[in-house]
Amino acid sequence: MTTYLGPSGILDKRKEYFYPCTAHFYERPPQLVRGDMQYLYDSTGKAYTDFFSGVSVVACGHCNPAITAATIKQLETLQHTCTIYLTEPNVALAEKMASVLPGNMKRTFFVNSGSEANEAALTLARLATGKKEFIALEYGLHGRTFLTMSVTGIPMWRSDNYLEEGVSFIPRPYDPNLNEQEAVERSLSALRKVLEEKGDRIAAMIVEPMQGNGGIVPAPLSYFTEVKKLLEKHHVLLIADEIQTGFGRTGKMFAIDHYGIVPDILTMAKALGNGVPIAAFATTDEIAAHYNRPSASTLGGNPVSSMTALAVLSYIENEQLIARAEQLGKQLKEGLLFIQTAYRAAITDVRGLGLMIGMELYANEPEKAAPLVDSILEEMKDRGFIIGKNGVNRNVIAFQPPLVITEQDITNMLEALADTLKRLL
Repeated sequence: MTTYLGPSGILDKRKEYFYPCTAHFYERPPQLVRGDMQYLYDSTGKAYTDFFSGVSVVACGHCNPAITAATIKQLETLQHTCTIYLTEPNVALAEKMASVLPGNMKRTFFVNSGSEANEAALTLARLATGKKEFIALEYGLHGRTFLTMSVTGIPMWRSDNYLEEGVSFIPRPYDPNLNEQEAVERSLSALRKVLEEKGDRIAAMIVEPMQGNGGIVPAPLSYFTEVKKLLEKHHVLLIADEIQTGFGRTGKMFAIDHYGIVPDILTMAKALGNGVPIAAFATTDEIAAHYNRPSASTLGGNPVSSMTALAVLSYIENEQLIARAEQLGKQLKEGLLFIQTAYRAAITDVRGLGLMIGMELYANEPEKAAPLVDSILEEMKDRGFIIGKNGVNRNVIAFQPPLVITEQDITNMLEALADTLKRLL
């Protein structure tokens, strides 16, 4: 029988050996010890249905046998060489990526994390344009490296006091106090102003097609068409950050596919490895040609990560997870909207695409909303459901389950949520 430290033992060691910046969910956190597709199990044997996927990572499910088998086989064959030597898994993955990327994107550079992918994408934009500065949306989150933190618009994630100054932030095309068209026009007007004043200095605009940590906020469908036109006029590249939204999460392979435009550079991570670290940034032949100075990522695209990612892409295709995310996303969103009808004073908004849905509480009263979200998450955990939270004011309940979730799982969660809200609201 396995003996576990237990939650208190884990917390003691975290307090002694981790940095103070490392937080955790829940007042009474469980020690998670095992995963099986859409389910997690703690050290007492209690089962939980996962509705957060480790923040959009395990899209294909925890310890998915089809993917784990590919990982283990490669682990037992060849684990690492680096790209200075020739191996087949990473070129096979690059070739596969070319078949699923938007437009004529063909070149992929593999790295280890979303932060690294975004950092390199920003560097590529500078190399391709010969310009230095960037545009970003308020309340976006792009990473924890120097440039990615500089273009991050959520104050709590800008840890460095000496970030890059050449970043112009514009309002996102969403505001709970404006209608959709007003919010879009406010954002586009700010973009026009920045481009007119310093378009000759701006290399790229980086965006999340649907902001994740900013509160699960999808841009209106018309927005990126206008953005792309404005950027092209000033020879500014568009970087789509698909770290959270890629690989079927939103009911399309990539969230940008909802908008009918092709970005110049696209970044990805999280779901591509289903828990194994892998990330990448992709672009066209023309733009990639500018990245011609020596560069490498020691572990980026290593054989184990590459074979895992190939298994992920095969599983998404074979199990039709993109269509599944679209279909089950409708069930989830409709269920949350139905719950909203009973609590309109508390539930400000339900929004999202596919199986990435946010439910915002008390948008104009964050001091009231944040503790309530924590209480809801705590009770839902006790009822056997792991759900997330995000938003600038930490007042958005986040539903991002593995794409292998079932209709019955969603029904069960919605029933538990309705009971929880009835008790707490």
